Amino acid sequence: MTHSPARRLSTAAACAVLAAAMATSVHVAASQNPAPGQGPAQGQGAGPGQGRGQGRGRGAAAANPLGDGPWEFDTEKGRVRVTVVAKGLDHPWGMAFLPEGGMLVTERPGRLRVIRNGSLDPAPIAGTPAVRAALLGGLLDIALHPKFSENRLLYLAYSKPGADEPARATTAVARARWDGGPALADVTDIFVADAYHGGRGAPRGCCGQGPADGSYGSRLAFDRNGFLYVTLGDRNYGEKSQDPASHIGKIVRLRDDGSVPPDNPFVGKEGYKPEIFSLGHRNPLGLTVHPVTGELWSTEFGPRGGDELNRIQAGKNYGWIVVTEGTHYNGVAAEKGKNNAPGMEDPVLFWVPSINPGNLIFYEGDKFPGWKGNMLMAAMSRSVVRAAFDADGKPVSQERMLTELKQRFRDIRLGPDGFIYLLTDETAGAVLRIEPL
Repeated sequence: MTHSPARRLSTAAACAVLAAAMATSVHVAASQNPAPGQGPAQGQGAGPGQGRGQGRGRGAAAANPLGDGPWEFDTEKGRVRVTVVAKGLDHPWGMAFLPEGGMLVTERPGRLRVIRNGSLDPAPIAGTPAVRAALLGGLLDIALHPKFSENRLLYLAYSKPGADEPARATTAVARARWDGGPALADVTDIFVADAYHGGRGAPRGCCGQGPADGSYGSRLAFDRNGFLYVTLGDRNYGEKSQDPASHIGKIVRLRDDGSVPPDNPFVGKEGYKPEIFSLGHRNPLGLTVHPVTGELWSTEFGPRGGDELNRIQAGKNYGWIVVTEGTHYNGVAAEKGKNNAPGMEDPVLFWVPSINPGNLIFYEGDKFPGWKGNMLMAAMSRSVVRAAFDADGKPVSQERMLTELKQRFRDIRLGPDGFIYLLTDETAGAVLRIEPL
C-alpha cells in the first residue's frame, strides 16, 4: 500500500522495533513430554521413496528430529497443545483439506500423499507431473477447486523441467481430477510461466544472486470470485522482476481453466504479460485471502534481511530488485534505496535480519480468541510468527511461537475443525496440529 512519507517512516520504524523485540518476546514452557530434538524420531510411516511418486529421494537426516509429542507451550495469549497428525513426509510443502475429511499433502521430491483418519497412506497418489526436484524446486503447492465437492478438480504448482535441458526450468500449474482413488486423472498444465531459466549458458543475475533453482515461488490461492492467484519467484535473476514481458518475479491471476480474466490490470497493455496481477517480487512463499476483507496478502523472502509481508493490489509494483529493506548478497545497496521509492509499494511489515517466511493465514476463528484478527505465519527460522495490527492496519506487536520444537515451518492452514495445522519443512517432515488449552 502507498503511504505518505511520514507514514512510511513510521511503519519502517515500527517494523525495526518489532523485529528487535521479537528476540526477547519468545515464551517458553516445560513440555509434559521429552523435549523435541532429543533422540531419534519414532513411529514414522513408510518412507516416501516407496511408491509411485517422482523426484529425488531423501536428503540428509534432520538436524533436529521431532519427537512424538504432544507438547504444551505458553504463548502471550494463552497455552497451546501441539500434536503430531502424521510423520514420514519428505519436505512437505503444501496441504489441502478434503471435504470428506482428511487432507492431501505435497512432498517437494514430487509426491502427492493422502492422510485419512489420522493415518498417512504409504502409497503416493500416482499421476503427478514430472518435476525439477532440485534445491527449492519440486512439487510445491496444492489447492482444491472452490467446487471440489462437485467436480473433484485440484491444482498443483511445480517446477517444470525444460524439454531439452531439465535445468532450464520454470514454474507451472497442473490441473487434475481425483476421485479419491490411487491415481490422478485428466492431468494437464493450465499455466506454464514464461520464466524458463537455468542450465548451461543461462545468464547470472547481479548483486551476488544464487542459483536458478532457489526461487520458484509457487503458492496458490483462490479468491471469493473463483479466480486463481499464483506466486512466481525471481529464479535469482531479479532484474526480470521489473520486466513486464516476463512472468519472473510476478503474481498472476487466472481463471480456473488457466485463461486470462479480461479485467486483469495489464490486459491489452503493450509489452505486458496479461496474466500479471502484481510485479516486483523476489520469492513470494506465502499467499492467502483475508477471510474478512477478501484482500490478497503475501509473504516474501528478501536477500540479506528485508523479508516482507505485503498487501497485494492489482497493478502494483513491490520494488524488487531496485528496492529492498535488505542488502544484496554482494553488499551493494539497492538501486532505489530501502523504501519510499516513487511508483513502488512498501511492505506492511518487514524483518531485518531475515526470518525466512513461509505461508500465512489471518485468524478469525473462535478457538483462539487472543489471536483473532492476527496474522499467523510459518517461518523457516524455526518459529511461527504472530503479528497483531491496529484499526488502521499498522503492525503493533509480534511474537515468535513454537521455537522449542526446533522445526522449519513451511505451511500453515486453518483446518475445518477450527484448529491450526502446520507442515515442517524437514527431510523427516510432519503435519502438526495446534489446539488451545
